[in-house]
Amino acid sequence: MSPAPLFRHRLRRACVALALVCVASTGTRGALAAEPEAPSPWSSAMAEVVVKALGLVGVPYRFGGNSPASGLDCSGLVRYVYAHTLGLDLPRRAEEISRLGQPIDVSELRPGDLLFYNTLRRAYSHVAIYVGDGRFVHAPSRGKDVRVEHMSAGYWTARFNGARRLETTPGTPELDPLNDLIAQLRAGATVAPQSAP
Repeated sequence: MSPAPLFRHRLRRACVALALVCVASTGTRGALAAEPEAPSPWSSAMAEVVVKALGLVGVPYRFGGNSPASGLDCSGLVRYVYAHTLGLDLPRRAEEISRLGQPIDVSELRPGDLLFYNTLRRAYSHVAIYVGDGRFVHAPSRGKDVRVEHMSAGYWTARFNGARRLETTPGTPELDPLNDLIAQLRAGATVAPQSAP
């Protein structure tokens, strides 16, 4: 293996390890449990989302990109991860994705939640996946690769629009309203994003 692919391989392995630590630590923060709790199906699903997203670190950015083989943009990354882990076929644009799920406060963030930013002088123009510990995975812009960044960086703090959680598990009836909303968006319906309480 040449140095560049070897570095990317090691970086991806380190990111997956970080994801597992972050996901594991969020369930026990502030509590000492005598018996380990069984993971809920949703936390297991979100762990898969985080691991899949971190496994894409190093993939080149490509405007309109939908696959790791050809490159990903921000919404392409989110769509790819959610499709391959939860079976959700999310809308193509970050602004459309921002209309799904429930708005949440930053203090309520859990790994797998979606973060939205204003990077093109319009709200909800960028989307990222929260991985825990104040960090997120995203496809930033041309000439850059999918990477992990910290929410507290000045650039991101100044452009933060909000966070949302897709609170359903695949294969359950609760997913029907979410899939219905996705179908409405594809049909051209307009639904304004809801702000966090």
